[in-house]
Amino acid sequence: MSRPLEKTTFTYGDYRNWPAEERWELIDGVPYNMSSAPSRRHQKILMNISTEFSVYLKGKTCDVYQAPFDVRLPNSNETDDEITTVVQPDLVVICDPKKLDDKGCIGSPDLVIEVISPSTMQKDLKEKFYLYERMKIQYYWLVYPEENIVTIFTLTDEGKYGRPDIYAGKDKIDIGLFQDFTIDLADVFELKNGNNDQD
Repeated sequence: MSRPLEKTTFTYGDYRNWPAEERWELIDGVPYNMSSAPSRRHQKILMNISTEFSVYLKGKTCDVYQAPFDVRLPNSNETDDEITTVVQPDLVVICDPKKLDDKGCIGSPDLVIEVISPSTMQKDLKEKFYLYERMKIQYYWLVYPEENIVTIFTLTDEGKYGRPDIYAGKDKIDIGLFQDFTIDLADVFELKNGNNDQD
Protein backbone atom coordinates (compact mmCIF):
# COMPACT_ATOMS: atom_id res chain seq x y z
CA MET A 1 0.00 0.00 0.00
CA SER A 2 1.47 3.31 -1.06
CA ARG A 3 -0.96 5.60 0.74
CA PRO A 4 0.58 7.70 3.54
CA LEU A 5 -0.70 6.12 6.75
CA GLU A 6 -0.88 9.42 8.59
CA LYS A 7 -3.54 10.79 6.22
CA THR A 8 -7.25 10.22 6.76
CA THR A 9 -8.61 12.23 3.82
CA PHE A 10 -7.31 11.88 0.30
CA THR A 11 -7.66 13.79 -2.96
CA TYR A 12 -7.40 13.11 -6.66
CA GLY A 13 -3.84 14.42 -6.42
CA ASP A 14 -3.03 11.54 -4.05
CA TYR A 15 -5.06 9.07 -6.11
CA ARG A 16 -3.08 9.76 -9.29
CA ASN A 17 0.15 8.77 -7.54
CA TRP A 18 -1.06 5.35 -6.39
CA PRO A 19 0.17 2.28 -8.31
CA ALA A 20 -1.59 1.81 -11.64
CA GLU A 21 -2.22 -1.86 -10.94
CA GLU A 22 -4.32 -0.97 -7.87
CA ARG A 23 -7.96 0.12 -8.31
CA TRP A 24 -9.41 2.63 -5.85
CA GLU A 25 -12.36 4.95 -5.49
CA LEU A 26 -12.58 8.07 -3.32
CA ILE A 27 -15.86 9.21 -1.81
CA ASP A 28 -15.56 12.46 0.13
CA GLY A 29 -11.87 11.73 0.63
CA VAL A 30 -12.37 8.19 1.95
CA PRO A 31 -10.57 5.51 -0.11
CA TYR A 32 -12.28 2.26 -1.10
CA ASN A 33 -10.25 -0.63 -2.49
CA MET A 34 -11.64 -2.00 -5.77
CA SER A 35 -9.05 -4.72 -6.25
CA SER A 36 -11.28 -7.78 -5.80
CA ALA A 37 -12.11 -9.38 -9.14
CA PRO A 38 -15.81 -9.45 -10.13
CA SER A 39 -17.42 -12.75 -11.07
CA ARG A 40 -17.62 -13.95 -14.65
CA ARG A 41 -21.42 -13.46 -14.62
CA HIS A 42 -20.96 -9.89 -13.38
CA GLN A 43 -18.65 -9.19 -16.31
CA LYS A 44 -20.89 -10.93 -18.83
CA ILE A 45 -23.97 -8.94 -17.77
CA LEU A 46 -21.98 -5.71 -17.81
CA MET A 47 -20.72 -6.48 -21.32
CA ASN A 48 -24.28 -7.22 -22.49
CA ILE A 49 -25.59 -3.92 -21.12
CA SER A 50 -22.62 -2.02 -22.51
CA THR A 51 -23.21 -3.56 -25.95
CA GLU A 52 -26.87 -2.50 -25.91
CA PHE A 53 -25.93 1.11 -25.14
CA SER A 54 -22.96 1.14 -27.55
CA VAL A 55 -25.06 -0.04 -30.48
CA TYR A 56 -27.86 2.44 -29.75
CA LEU A 57 -25.51 5.41 -29.19
CA LYS A 58 -23.39 4.88 -32.30
CA GLY A 59 -23.44 8.13 -34.24
CA LYS A 60 -25.25 10.00 -31.45
CA THR A 61 -23.95 12.75 -29.18
CA CYS A 62 -23.97 10.72 -25.95
CA ASP A 63 -21.13 8.34 -25.07
CA VAL A 64 -21.01 5.19 -22.96
CA TYR A 65 -17.97 4.10 -20.93
CA GLN A 66 -17.29 0.96 -18.94
CA ALA A 67 -15.04 0.59 -15.87
CA PRO A 68 -12.24 1.24 -15.27
CA PHE A 69 -13.14 4.85 -16.14
CA ASP A 70 -12.56 7.71 -13.71
CA VAL A 71 -15.48 10.00 -12.89
CA ARG A 72 -14.38 13.02 -10.86
CA LEU A 73 -17.18 14.67 -8.93
CA PRO A 74 -16.10 18.06 -7.59
CA ASN A 75 -18.14 19.73 -4.88
CA SER A 76 -17.52 23.25 -6.16
CA ASN A 77 -14.61 24.83 -8.02
CA GLU A 78 -11.78 22.60 -6.85
CA THR A 79 -8.79 22.04 -9.05
CA ASP A 80 -8.30 18.44 -10.20
CA ASP A 81 -5.78 17.75 -7.44
CA GLU A 82 -8.21 19.05 -4.79
CA ILE A 83 -11.18 16.87 -5.78
CA THR A 84 -12.04 14.36 -3.03
CA THR A 85 -14.50 12.15 -4.94
CA VAL A 86 -13.41 9.93 -7.82
CA VAL A 87 -15.50 6.86 -8.65
CA GLN A 88 -15.35 4.10 -11.26
CA PRO A 89 -18.95 3.06 -11.92
CA ASP A 90 -19.44 -0.12 -13.91
CA LEU A 91 -21.02 1.88 -16.72
CA VAL A 92 -21.79 5.55 -17.37
CA VAL A 93 -23.59 7.48 -20.10
CA ILE A 94 -22.43 11.05 -20.66
CA CYS A 95 -24.25 13.41 -23.01
CA ASP A 96 -22.21 16.59 -22.44
CA PRO A 97 -18.89 16.31 -24.33
CA LYS A 98 -17.47 19.22 -22.32
CA LYS A 99 -17.34 16.88 -19.31
CA LEU A 100 -14.91 14.52 -21.06
CA ASP A 101 -11.13 14.77 -21.10
CA ASP A 102 -8.17 12.41 -21.35
CA LYS A 103 -8.51 11.53 -17.64
CA GLY A 104 -12.16 10.47 -17.93
CA CYS A 105 -15.17 12.53 -16.90
CA ILE A 106 -15.38 15.58 -14.66
CA GLY A 107 -18.91 16.28 -13.48
CA SER A 108 -22.02 14.16 -13.23
CA PRO A 109 -22.87 11.57 -15.89
CA ASP A 110 -26.47 11.41 -17.07
CA LEU A 111 -26.84 7.72 -16.19
CA VAL A 112 -24.83 5.44 -13.91
CA ILE A 113 -25.07 1.64 -13.70
CA GLU A 114 -23.57 -0.47 -10.92
CA VAL A 115 -23.64 -4.26 -11.17
CA ILE A 116 -23.89 -5.52 -7.60
CA SER A 117 -21.11 -7.68 -6.19
CA PRO A 118 -20.98 -8.96 -2.60
CA SER A 119 -17.82 -6.93 -1.96
CA THR A 120 -19.37 -3.65 -3.19
CA MET A 121 -23.04 -4.06 -2.25
CA GLN A 122 -23.02 -1.85 0.84
CA LYS A 123 -21.15 0.93 -0.92
CA ASP A 124 -23.41 0.79 -3.98
CA LEU A 125 -26.61 0.77 -1.91
CA LYS A 126 -25.58 3.41 0.62
CA GLU A 127 -22.53 5.59 -0.02
CA LYS A 128 -22.94 5.73 -3.79
CA PHE A 129 -26.73 6.11 -3.62
CA TYR A 130 -26.44 9.28 -1.53
CA LEU A 131 -23.44 10.50 -3.53
CA TYR A 132 -25.19 10.12 -6.89
CA GLU A 133 -28.33 11.73 -5.51
CA ARG A 134 -26.31 14.66 -4.15
CA MET A 135 -24.50 15.04 -7.46
CA LYS A 136 -27.83 15.13 -9.34
CA ILE A 137 -27.19 12.09 -11.51
CA GLN A 138 -30.52 11.64 -13.26
CA TYR A 139 -30.65 7.84 -13.45
CA TYR A 140 -29.02 5.30 -11.15
CA TRP A 141 -29.33 1.61 -12.00
CA LEU A 142 -28.53 -1.24 -9.65
CA VAL A 143 -28.23 -4.60 -11.39
CA TYR A 144 -28.46 -7.80 -9.32
CA PRO A 145 -26.81 -10.63 -11.31
CA GLU A 146 -27.88 -13.48 -9.04
CA GLU A 147 -31.55 -12.45 -8.96
CA ASN A 148 -31.88 -11.14 -12.55
CA ILE A 149 -33.25 -7.86 -11.21
CA VAL A 150 -32.64 -4.23 -12.18
CA THR A 151 -33.64 -1.40 -9.85
CA ILE A 152 -33.74 2.08 -11.38
CA PHE A 153 -33.76 5.28 -9.35
CA THR A 154 -34.78 8.49 -11.13
CA LEU A 155 -34.12 11.98 -9.82
CA THR A 156 -37.35 13.82 -8.98
CA ASP A 157 -38.08 17.53 -9.45
CA GLU A 158 -37.15 17.94 -5.78
CA GLY A 159 -33.64 16.67 -6.49
CA LYS A 160 -34.10 13.36 -4.66
CA TYR A 161 -34.38 9.79 -5.86
CA GLY A 162 -37.98 8.63 -5.71
CA ARG A 163 -39.27 5.11 -5.28
CA PRO A 164 -37.42 2.83 -7.67
CA ASP A 165 -38.78 1.11 -10.74
CA ILE A 166 -38.03 -2.61 -10.46
CA TYR A 167 -37.58 -4.91 -13.44
CA ALA A 168 -36.97 -8.64 -13.37
CA GLY A 169 -36.47 -11.67 -15.56
CA LYS A 170 -37.58 -11.02 -19.13
CA ASP A 171 -38.99 -7.52 -18.58
CA LYS A 172 -38.21 -4.78 -21.06
CA ILE A 173 -36.84 -1.43 -19.89
CA ASP A 174 -37.76 1.78 -21.71
CA ILE A 175 -34.65 3.91 -21.22
CA GLY A 176 -35.89 7.20 -19.78
CA LEU A 177 -32.93 9.14 -21.13
CA PHE A 178 -33.88 8.23 -24.72
CA GLN A 179 -37.41 8.04 -26.10
CA ASP A 180 -36.82 5.27 -28.65
CA PHE A 181 -34.50 2.91 -26.78
CA THR A 182 -35.64 -0.28 -25.05
CA ILE A 183 -33.48 -2.98 -23.44
CA ASP A 184 -34.75 -6.54 -23.18
CA LEU A 185 -33.55 -8.08 -19.93
CA ALA A 186 -33.85 -11.53 -21.46
CA ASP A 187 -30.86 -10.51 -23.59
CA VAL A 188 -29.00 -8.88 -20.71
CA PHE A 189 -29.39 -11.89 -18.41
CA GLU A 190 -29.29 -14.38 -21.31
CA LEU A 191 -32.58 -16.02 -20.36
CA LYS A 192 -34.08 -16.71 -23.77
CA ASN A 193 -32.26 -20.01 -24.20
CA GLY A 194 -32.31 -20.99 -20.56
CA ASN A 195 -28.74 -19.83 -19.98
CA ASN A 196 -28.21 -18.37 -16.55
CA ASP A 197 -24.69 -19.17 -15.39
CA GLN A 198 -24.02 -18.18 -11.80
CA ASP A 199 -20.20 -18.27 -11.80
